[in-house]
Amino acid sequence: ADWEERRMPTGPFASSVGVGRAEPEWAALNLVTGVCGRDGIHEGGNDAEGPLPLGDDIMSGDLSTCPREVDLLIVGAGLSGAVLAERCSRELGMTSLVIDKRDHLGGNCYDHVTADGIRCSKYGAHLFHTKFERVWRYVQEFSRWIPFDHRVKGRVVADDGATRLVPIPPTQETVNALFEDADVRGETEMQAWYDAERVAPPNGRSASNGEEAALSRVGRRLYEKIFRHYTKKQWDKYPEELDASVLMRLPCRTSTDDRYFPDQYQALPARGYTRIFENMLLGDPNVTIRLNCDFFRHRADGTLPKHGLLVYTGQIDSYYAALGMPKLEYRSLRFEEEYVPNPDGGFYQELMVVNYPGEDVPYTRIVEYKHTPNQPRKARDGNATGTLIAREYSTDEGEPYYPVPNPKNRELYEKYAALAAKERGVCFVGRLASYKYFNMDQAILNALEMFDNLRETGRLEPKRAPHEFGPGDGPK
Repeated sequence: ADWEERRMPTGPFASSVGVGRAEPEWAALNLVTGVCGRDGIHEGGNDAEGPLPLGDDIMSGDLSTCPREVDLLIVGAGLSGAVLAERCSRELGMTSLVIDKRDHLGGNCYDHVTADGIRCSKYGAHLFHTKFERVWRYVQEFSRWIPFDHRVKGRVVADDGATRLVPIPPTQETVNALFEDADVRGETEMQAWYDAERVAPPNGRSASNGEEAALSRVGRRLYEKIFRHYTKKQWDKYPEELDASVLMRLPCRTSTDDRYFPDQYQALPARGYTRIFENMLLGDPNVTIRLNCDFFRHRADGTLPKHGLLVYTGQIDSYYAALGMPKLEYRSLRFEEEYVPNPDGGFYQELMVVNYPGEDVPYTRIVEYKHTPNQPRKARDGNATGTLIAREYSTDEGEPYYPVPNPKNRELYEKYAALAAKERGVCFVGRLASYKYFNMDQAILNALEMFDNLRETGRLEPKRAPHEFGPGDGPK
């Protein structure tokens, strides 16, 4: 049966609109109203619900069996590299060799189906949302999509000592549940509550650090209950040790809208994010892929094929490691996965993402993937009795996820960027190369605009600076 006709068993977080949907008033703001988009692999008769097995040649990392010359040598099989390979092939007939040191496509977007029949993400939950119609049109070429309004709640200790599950970002419900003296009814009263709580920086100046920014946005009480210790767990720094920019973006909802994102297009890929990359790259005779392939080793050995342009999507400081300059600072994530065989009702927690803002536990949140409406058939039909949870810990070791915004890192990145600007025949693109956290849609739009430039001017370069895309979601 079609996706539209199937319903998950009782248990997943839902509303009257459906599984994974917000309450009707707010779900109506999502312009993704039903299942849409096309999945060429599925249309071709392949019913696989997880990643496709890749050939030995792709997995080998062996460049000796690749074309000896390509138009583009693309380092990294994530969003930026895949979009450029796909666009340059389809529109201009250009050839690419895409290499990645990992053993899978998709970069940090990679997801898979476990032996227990649960779709999960290897590098943490990914929620697609965008305000860019161009990006939404583009991604529908490579996947079926299911509307999904991401909502987050946190376990927070209220004034009366009880731990309550409340919406994050805070809404009227959050304030009323946590504070004994709060009885907010309506947006006007919520705005008045914020106005009474907020603490402006001293002497009329702008916020000079994260704590001053947070206090000016949400006031002392919400700051202490939800944001102060959570920020310490995320960054290993208290807000007063961080740039004001990190907490100046705290959303202050006056309505009852408990959706995490405000964008008008919000959806999940029906067969997972990995399928998007498979539809973009596999089966294209202009695109060769080698995984388990270390760019730096091949560069040192002189075994890279001849190429017209190098598209580098890795860490910019790694590219220049031989110069002996300091490394840029990143935060990473560690995931502690646990399979729960028979939880009551089939689920471990009330919804997909539950945050833990307090200092009483070391993890920042628990993700339970089984709540999503793009689970494989076994889970949707209620035949996956167990569930998989992932506790997230923020750390400074491991895969680089989030640039650490402070003056020292900004100054160091500018030195690397100046070197990159002089590098001939190399294009630095994406989150790691730009030292900027891009959301998925921002990374896609950046790559699409770079392709526009190539087609219009013959130069593969951005149309706008990274900061012009606005802030990414950052650590959640």
